[in-house]
Amino acid sequence: MSDTTARVLRLLSLLQQRPVWTGPELAERLGVTTRSIRRDVERLRGLGYPVHATQGLGGGYQLGQGRDLPPLLLDDEEAVAIAVSLRLAAGGTVTGASEAALSTLAKLDQVMPPRLRSEVKAIHQSTETLRSNTDLVDGDVLLTLAKACRDLIRVRFGYDARDGAATERWVEPIRLVATGRRWYLMAWCVDREDWRTFRLDRMRSVAASTWRFKPRDHPDPVEFVKDAISRAPYSSHAQVRINASLEEVSSRIDDRWVTLTAIDASTTLLEASADSLDHLAFYCVMTGLECEFVHPPELAAAASALATRLSEAVRASA
Repeated sequence: MSDTTARVLRLLSLLQQRPVWTGPELAERLGVTTRSIRRDVERLRGLGYPVHATQGLGGGYQLGQGRDLPPLLLDDEEAVAIAVSLRLAAGGTVTGASEAALSTLAKLDQVMPPRLRSEVKAIHQSTETLRSNTDLVDGDVLLTLAKACRDLIRVRFGYDARDGAATERWVEPIRLVATGRRWYLMAWCVDREDWRTFRLDRMRSVAASTWRFKPRDHPDPVEFVKDAISRAPYSSHAQVRINASLEEVSSRIDDRWVTLTAIDASTTLLEASADSLDHLAFYCVMTGLECEFVHPPELAAAASALATRLSEAVRASA
């Protein structure tokens, strides 16, 4: 590698480390003149790196965002971090992501020096990943829907309802919402003339049309999906008054699955749904906060029965 090439790579590394460098600062770091820095900056621009230059106080050289993805220059720690992250990506919720991660990892491994390759191998050999019950989503489906949301294009797909019934849907997609376990689409259902949520893992034969639509006034997608997945699919709905502020309750409960409303500064209303009242009662106990069952009346009975079973288990253990 020539001295000029090595210096240009070193310059690129410096530009990636902080937002702005002055010419004299770069010249001092690289042991050259500011004239050499200007020439090296032009070399980087010729390679596709958008290096911006501004004059005056606070000005200098800055690495900007380009239309294309130029080669990246990584230091040792960054290379190891990316290699490990790619390895863990195999446990994601989007099918195809693992294949892309492994392909990228293979390319990275090919150019990594042996000492870094051994570090990555040691981390992989000493790490295990727990499999979760996430529902995998086809990467092509995710991309098709994301583009349709962006371009305001109607989409048609087959859909398997919760009861197993197969239907065909024609929708105007608005937003994709990820809960961490599943992906959902909020869309206007043309046939039913109403807003709906759809699980991506239940979709079949997703196809974007050429029919553009004008966006309608719609509810907040996150709140709409949250409400749909916390209420609609379940047979039991509960309201519980918790003797704590909204902030404290929020810090103890995953509010993706419940609705929290402040009654006053020290009291919060929790609304949740499940297929079992026992599950709802146990969930309230898990908060560790004083609470009062508001609705339905059967929830108090379920909580009492749960308390009895727990007391019997404690006596048996003693």
